[in-house]
Amino acid sequence: MPNMLLPPEERNLTPEQVEALDRRRDLGHTFLVIAGQFSVMATVLLLWVGQDLQYSPGWAHPMAYYFFLALILVTGFGVAGLVLRRGTPRLD
Repeated sequence: MPNMLLPPEERNLTPEQVEALDRRRDLGHTFLVIAGQFSVMATVLLLWVGQDLQYSPGWAHPMAYYFFLALILVTGFGVAGLVLRRGTPRLD
């Protein structure tokens, strides 16, 4: 009898498919952790962005560039992680 707590598309998977599903979800979890780490870095960079934009001359705003790069990475890894982690989590 299939486990009714699982979504219908995951009830009759072969062991190889279950392993592939677990690898995909583990990679998604890894991406979410990376996004969390970059969000902490972006928060710290935010402390210097205003000063950098105010006092740096011309186009020389390295802290602002690092901050925007960190935001792009947070968004990219976060969305990729959420997409890969979709579905019911496994129970160990």
